[in-house]
Amino acid sequence: MPEIVAPAFTNAIALLLVSFLLLPAPTAAILIPTDYLALQSIRKSLYDLPGSFYFASWDFTADPCTFPGVLCRNDRVVALALGDPRAGSPGLSGQLSPALGRLPALAELSLVPGRVSGAIPSSISLCSSLRFLALSRNMLSGTIPPSIASLAHLRVIDIGYNFLSGTIPPLLTRLPSLSTLILSGNRLTGPIPTFAPNSPLVRLDLQRNRLSGPIPVSLPTSLHYLSLSFNQLSGRIDHILPSLRRLTFLDLSSNSFSGPIPGSIFTLPISSLRLQRNYFSGDLHPSVPVRIPYIDLSFNRLGGRVPAALSDAEWLYLDYNRFIGEVPTVFVDRILKGEMRLLYLQHNFLTGMAIGPPSNVPMITSLCLQYNCMVPPVQTACPARAGLQKTRPAEQCPKWGKV
Repeated sequence: MPEIVAPAFTNAIALLLVSFLLLPAPTAAILIPTDYLALQSIRKSLYDLPGSFYFASWDFTADPCTFPGVLCRNDRVVALALGDPRAGSPGLSGQLSPALGRLPALAELSLVPGRVSGAIPSSISLCSSLRFLALSRNMLSGTIPPSIASLAHLRVIDIGYNFLSGTIPPLLTRLPSLSTLILSGNRLTGPIPTFAPNSPLVRLDLQRNRLSGPIPVSLPTSLHYLSLSFNQLSGRIDHILPSLRRLTFLDLSSNSFSGPIPGSIFTLPISSLRLQRNYFSGDLHPSVPVRIPYIDLSFNRLGGRVPAALSDAEWLYLDYNRFIGEVPTVFVDRILKGEMRLLYLQHNFLTGMAIGPPSNVPMITSLCLQYNCMVPPVQTACPARAGLQKTRPAEQCPKWGKV
């Protein structure tokens, strides 16, 4: 299954277009001078990259409310989409002007992916009506202005994939209306701040930073999407995740989490469960048949028998663990029927799998059994990471291979 990459900017633009539709129809008016001058300053600080023509029609001898990306209501600018949002646009360069803070009625601010650099102006906090902020996939640097946390109406913050550093402002996660927080792909350090008890947050994406410490116990129970992968987070998750009953996507991969994986996690309405490359240990005990299509638990320290309850997964990665015993026959049935697209069991201590000749394995299925306490019953193509050795050395098997 191809890697799922969250389309942060695409989602942001979609949300912005929806919000535009929800705004009342603009009425004819003359833009007030402060907003007019603010737009001029914003224009002077930004430039079209070669191949972009976004500013070509920003002619200040005309009404600025007719400019591409500018939406007015009465005599104020209420939405500003900087750059051409069409696919393939090279975006803008330059810096964000502090003059953005002179647009007090601004409710929507977005910036297409490009090469805009410099700091996020702290003056944005003066846009007291701001509900939507999307500045992802540029070259913004410096810290996240703590003053953003004073914008009580903010619903969406997407400033992912920039060069932002420092810590996440503690009050940012306590904004009362915030439903989407995307800070992924930056250089943020320190802990994840605590959340307000009644936070309405639905999407939290902090992947690919340098965050450390445990997951806060106050994660909002409203969460549907949680991605914390590729950080330096640690601790146990068994006292946190069971309360997140609405999760549909969970990615905690490439951290230093430890302890058991709670059985209740397999009852969540998740479509993709990614816990690989951590230090999870112990046996797996799903309480019911698991209906999660994509499960990756590879590169951990999980042991015991492979649970038959996991056989309904279409993509299942259990490689590089400490599983023992025979592979349940229900996995064989699913593979031979072409109902499993991938089953990786290499680098465990398994002792057998009752499967016939490799010709019986459907072409659409990837099966790898290398480096266990058995001669692989079928010789199927394995990924390069499985190595060349077919069977684990005998001296490693008595302790782990016996049932």
